[in-house]
Order: sequence, then C-alpha cells, then structure tokens
Amino acid sequence: MNDVLVGRALTKRFGQTVALGGVDITIGAAEAVAIMGPSGSGKSTLLHCLAGIMKPDGGEVSLLGRRIDTMRERERSALRRTRFGFVFQFGQLLPELPAEENVALPLMLGGVPRTQAVRQAREWFAPLGLHTMETRRPGELSGGQAQRVAIARALVSRPAVVFADEPTGALDQRTGHDTMRLLVEATRHNGASLIVVTHDQNVASWCDRTVEVRDGLLLVPGGVGA
Repeated sequence: MNDVLVGRALTKRFGQTVALGGVDITIGAAEAVAIMGPSGSGKSTLLHCLAGIMKPDGGEVSLLGRRIDTMRERERSALRRTRFGFVFQFGQLLPELPAEENVALPLMLGGVPRTQAVRQAREWFAPLGLHTMETRRPGELSGGQAQRVAIARALVSRPAVVFADEPTGALDQRTGHDTMRLLVEATRHNGASLIVVTHDQNVASWCDRTVEVRDGLLLVPGGVGA
C-alpha cells in the first residue's frame, strides 16, 4: 500500500495542555481510517494538523512525499481546496446557495468558471441518490440529504484525502448508517483516502482500521505509545 499522508512525531500544546505528545500515523492510498477517542483526547487536533488547518508545534506532515507543515498559509489554503476534502458534523453548507452551487464551490474558488463548475458538480448527484435535488437549498433538504451534498462537495475536486469530523453526529442511526456507507464507497471509488474522527464504534466499523487517541498519544497493543 502506498503512503499518501504521513504524520511523524507530531506535538501540539495549548498553554499547559498537551494535545499531541508525539504522534506517528500513516494513511495508505484509498484507505479508510477511523480516529477514536474521548472528548479532549487530541483526535480533532490530530485531524487539524494532518489537514493543514493547524500547524503542529513539532514533527512533520507529508502528503504524497511533500511536507505541508512548512508551507505558508496561502499554500496550505490552496492545498485544502484542491487536494483535501472535508465533511463536517453539520455539513456547513451555505444556506443561500442551491445544492449544486454548494458542491461546485471548491471548484469556483479555485478559478473554474461557474458554468463548468456546476456541470461537474451535477455529475455527483445521481451516484449519491440526490437526483432532482440540484436546485434545492440546504433548508429544503433532510439531514441525510444535506450530508450527501457535503460528501459531493468534498469529492468534487478529486482530492487525495477526505477528512470527516463526526460526519453522522447529527443524524439518526439509520440515516447515519446510509451516510457512512455512501461516504466510504464514494471515497474508495474515487481513489481517495478517508480519515474519520468519531466517538462511535458503529461509525468506526465502516473503516479499514481504527486508531485510538488518549491523552495526546496513540494507543498501541500492550499500552500507550506514539
């Protein structure tokens, strides 16, 4: 399995609180990995460092062999827009835009003309069970439909890695089950790796493997280690 995203010796502090205490993690091509842990364990901090949202205090993060933690903010912003996709707990769709424009937004921000971006966005609706919902606004969608729009938005740029932070946290169990199935299937079909932060074992079970974070460290067989 080829390594896509690698974190080495990652550390992060917030004041006197150690959020990450020297974490090593490797994500393979088209691999789905769940990061689990209780609130305050460091799992979201780890996701933010891997995604280039936050700079670690120490260590390094590499995407396809290229360091991203040393990039300037503008470079990391462009990387997040083109090489990474994001699915959040509440979707974070723009309420004033129809679904197709929400999906097309990463392309338009990257300079793709609106007509072309929307055309590419529409290609994702039927595969995700959203046919005929292209022009609906987020307020006209169910929670599950809105999350599928968010999945389409995450994948429209053909990213190398999709990050999902509690993607089913606001959904009922059945809808959450369907959302995770679509998320895993769609990312794998498009050759993207998937990192899911969750506290739910049922969500984690959809992934190829699970790593657990406790007190800023990864749990390893037999104890706690980096």
